[in-house]
Order: sequence, then C-alpha cells, then structure tokens
Amino acid sequence: MYNPLLDTFIAVADNGSFTKAAEVLYISPTAVMKQMNSLEAHLNLKLIDRTPAGIHLTEAGNIIYRDAKYLIDYSAKSISTAKASLHANDTVFCVGTSLLNPAKPFMDLWYQVNKNFPEYKLHLVPFEDNHDGILSEIEKLGKKFDFLIGACDSKEWLSRCNFLPLGQYKKMVAVSREHRLAHKDCIEIEDLYGETLMMVRRGDSGTNDFIRNDLEKNHPKIQIEDTPLFYDLSVFNRCAETGKVLLTIECWKEVHPGLVSIPVNWDYSIPYGLLYSLNAPEDVLQFVEAAKSKNQIQL
Repeated sequence: MYNPLLDTFIAVADNGSFTKAAEVLYISPTAVMKQMNSLEAHLNLKLIDRTPAGIHLTEAGNIIYRDAKYLIDYSAKSISTAKASLHANDTVFCVGTSLLNPAKPFMDLWYQVNKNFPEYKLHLVPFEDNHDGILSEIEKLGKKFDFLIGACDSKEWLSRCNFLPLGQYKKMVAVSREHRLAHKDCIEIEDLYGETLMMVRRGDSGTNDFIRNDLEKNHPKIQIEDTPLFYDLSVFNRCAETGKVLLTIECWKEVHPGLVSIPVNWDYSIPYGLLYSLNAPEDVLQFVEAAKSKNQIQL
C-alpha cells in the first residue's frame, strides 16, 4: 500500500549519503540515486538537497521522513490483518511463500499427507525476502501463516519458531553469466582461489560458520566478503553486478536470471524443513506429526 521507495529514502536519510545507504541496502549508489529521483518525481516534491558534503533533507523531506516509518508499519499490519480476515472462518492452513522460501516443498509434502486432513484447504500467503524484515515475518507464524518452509539453521530463526527438518540442500556457488567459472558443470574449491566469496557474516548459522572456518584455515587464497545474515534479492543483484562469487544453495538456482549456480566438489549442505509457531494450535501439531510419520523423521 505504501511506496517501497520510502525504504530507500529512510536509508538515505539515516545514513546521510547515497553511498552509505547503498551499503546498507546492498545495492549500488546509482540505484539509490535513481530510486530517490523516482520518489521525488512521484511525489512532485524535493526531498533531498545534494551537496559535496553529503545530503540534507529539505523541509518537505523532514515531514515525509517523520511519517514514513509509521506509514510502512501501519500498511504492513493492515495488509496482514485483511488477509487473515478472508480466511478467519475457513478450515485452512495458511502457508507462506516467497522467492527464496517457495511453498513447493510444502505442496509436495501436502499431497502425501492431505488424506489425514480432508476438510482442510490451503491458502498461500506471499511475503517479501527483505533481510531487515524477515525476522518479523518468522514471528508471524501462528498469525499470518501456519507454516513456512525453507533452509534453516539460523539461531535467530530457531529462537522464534519450531523447525521440523525434512532434508538437506547442497551448498553451491553462484556467479554471473560472464564469469570465468560460469561454463563449468562442477568446480573444485581451488577454482575459487583469487575470487571474493560472498557469504553471511559469522555468528548466526553453524553451517556457514563451519564453512567459513574451513575456508579461512585451509583456503586463505579465497577472500570472504560478509553479506547480511539473511539473503534477499539485493544480495543476488550485488553478485551479478560485481562479478563476485556467492555462496548459495541448490534450490535457489532460478532466483536470478543473470546468475549461474555451480556445484562444488565439497560435502557442505544445510537442512531445510517446516517452520511453525512455538505456540502452534492442535491442528498444526497434528500436521507436523503426520509429516514426521510420512518422512520417518525421528527428532
């Protein structure tokens, strides 16, 4: 309901420059400038004075900045409440879906166990893979949706929800289609020597921390660049724009059309599975038990 360019405007105002805002948003300074030009044109207002010393908000910019965060939060809550009201009286499981956390694995599971839930319908609820906002989406399990499904060994995620592992996704790397490795069907770790590997910063994922420790100890010719703890499309855009290498997983092969995902001759993988509320209702718990039984999972 609100203009998404407001997110960029807030980042510019908070950081005082296009370059610093670009680093926070994980896009290029040129992209930030274009978005600000578009927002000013859309509003027919001058929001920012550009000076050699940085940017300063105009009087109009200060007013928009003051109200923007309220508008964004209110809009998100309004949409979430409206979507929930559509199905308040249904016997339905709401399943979150996004570009990086698609619902297809849930659908595959559903068709294995749905005979146990003959009166239930499924409702797919889209959400955004915003690295700044994904934790708030996880916290909406039990409210906005009953289930999410995705790759997860994040301490932050797991402190906010229950997780039923269903399998493993192989760790791969992604490169731009013009990259020297793009033509390879599989690579060795040594092929990454001299490259910059983008991966989530240390501290949240045991799997990624293990990989980082191994690379730093045994393969110091690979330079590591931190990304935000949680990927969104901006991380894939940065990989495509800079020619760097991105640590990724096999289910994200089609996320960005300008990137090629390549298997690596290593044994790294990450668990994926079903995420559900810490205070899940009985029907959700019954579905989880059915999923455990079907997949012969012993926790």
